[in-house]
Amino acid sequence: MRELSVPPVATPVPAGGLADAVFRYAREEPGRVVLGRKSGGVWRDVTSGELRDEVLALAKGLLAQGVRFGDRVAIMSRTRYEWTLFDFALWAVGAQPVPVYPTSSAEQVHWILHDSDCVACVVENEDQAMTVGSVIDRLPQLRRLWQLDTGAVAQLAADGAAVDEEVVHRHRAAVTPDAVATVIYTSGTTGRPKGCVLTHGNFMYETDTLVQRWESVFAGGAGEGPSTLLFLPLAHVFGRMVEVAAVRARVKLGHQPVLAAAELLPDLAAFRPSFVLGVPYVFEKVFAAARRKAEAEGRTGPFDRAVETAVRYAEAREQKAFGTGPGPSAALRVEHQLFDRLVYGKVREAMGGRVRYAMSGGSAMSRRLGLFFEGAGITVFEGYGLTESCAAATANPPGATKYGTVGPPIPGSTVHIAEDGEVWLHGSHVFAGYLNDPRSTAAVLHGGWLATGDLGRLDEDGYLTITGRKKEILVTSNGKSVSPGALEERVRSHPLVSQCVLVGNDRPYIAALVTLDPEGVAHWLSMRGRPQMSAAELVQDADLVAEVRRAVTAANTRVSQAEAIRSFRVLADQFSEERGLLTPSLKLKRRAIEAAYAKEIAVLYQS
Repeated sequence: MRELSVPPVATPVPAGGLADAVFRYAREEPGRVVLGRKSGGVWRDVTSGELRDEVLALAKGLLAQGVRFGDRVAIMSRTRYEWTLFDFALWAVGAQPVPVYPTSSAEQVHWILHDSDCVACVVENEDQAMTVGSVIDRLPQLRRLWQLDTGAVAQLAADGAAVDEEVVHRHRAAVTPDAVATVIYTSGTTGRPKGCVLTHGNFMYETDTLVQRWESVFAGGAGEGPSTLLFLPLAHVFGRMVEVAAVRARVKLGHQPVLAAAELLPDLAAFRPSFVLGVPYVFEKVFAAARRKAEAEGRTGPFDRAVETAVRYAEAREQKAFGTGPGPSAALRVEHQLFDRLVYGKVREAMGGRVRYAMSGGSAMSRRLGLFFEGAGITVFEGYGLTESCAAATANPPGATKYGTVGPPIPGSTVHIAEDGEVWLHGSHVFAGYLNDPRSTAAVLHGGWLATGDLGRLDEDGYLTITGRKKEILVTSNGKSVSPGALEERVRSHPLVSQCVLVGNDRPYIAALVTLDPEGVAHWLSMRGRPQMSAAELVQDADLVAEVRRAVTAANTRVSQAEAIRSFRVLADQFSEERGLLTPSLKLKRRAIEAAYAKEIAVLYQS
């Protein structure tokens, strides 16, 4: 199949903008809980009426401080309650928030604020204020700098006390669906980030489509309202889409700024979301933590059998959904029920106890991991999209999830596979272009079609599988083309491995750089009664290197000999954003990694 269009389920909103949902919600259900706010370690409910009042007060303050219709205001912060307030307050006055990752360098901050002509900037703390301050002399258009941790919201509310709220409503009434809602800068795996211009209509159509098609996810469980804990960065389009969808669908939304398991898991237990949206990394960490716990308790065997049962059970259900099998046998159902009490229930409890659905995007999730969670009672709908497509462009639908794929096009859109295998997208969710960059816009937009740069294929059911990225294809010196993603993912699935990068362009064979997972290594040493070791000692440890070699060998069994990893190097350091080797959304900067480890790579090709 080369192309598939899916009929729409949502109608494009004919008028208004994103902030209207806050005021409509408060008018219709002022006492309904819309947000959860963590203060002093305790979660407090925020009603729709309270949200409206806070948004209105902040919007008045922004007007009092000179923010005008069409102005751009940067927000540099982790995911937190105040970000949502600023988003909707800025949208209420017709301004355009410009997200900035809190880990951005001074030069990155300068580029984004300069390129987008931001008139003001919101930062979270003093460190970020100093980052902006270090380049402020080169930002003559920047007039205001507000800091969340020093009471910016309260101060702005006080500044706007004398502003008539009707002024806000007049601004809000002037916002139309084709007005710019935000400019989100791409992570920039190569070159300078580009500002993706997304409209109010892009977000409204995208979120309304997802809410209607995935109604079971957004509806919540019996007796309890729907809720989700947002731990994705709001600087990323996926996080912003979740924020908007939650308010438009009247889903209780909480914010969690720290993705580390030690911080995230307690908040999942306290907030008890009915669904979560994350990247594969989150689900990998939950699974790895569960397995380490089982191994520490001497229950590795039962846990592994439970995993196999979950996978077989989910595969049988998948086959039934697509008409290729009868579903789980009676014996398999009994076995599954036993492990549900012993294992799967504990996995669900680790995610808060109420989670039955999840959405995953940002990178590929392994089919086996998805099947495990399905078998454990949590359906993970994997999808695919870009900043340029306002998040999801495809996603697995309820009742017909095909693990290992990213699903068919979302309703109201089309996926086309070009002659060279590139994925092209079309629909009301596709962006308007790059800010101040007509050349780059022309390179990816062709008569309303978005050329994604990703390679993929549509199967007989219209489900998309991403097979690689055009710019990441490795071509060995003997002419063999290798897409690195799938093989890297298989190596990375080993509990000792954190990251894997293939190299081999213009070289005789494929090789790999591998980094270690600190938690996995600490557990591995503990289970063997060995003392903790430094990173430099670990990479020289024969037993550990042998474990990594087994991971590489297992991955190689899935590819041809010409595509297999012939040599690898275990590194003492992690690829990190701070070192310029990862984007803020955790994508590999391959060119930067190859430059940073040029000597190590050269050794891999010494005969």
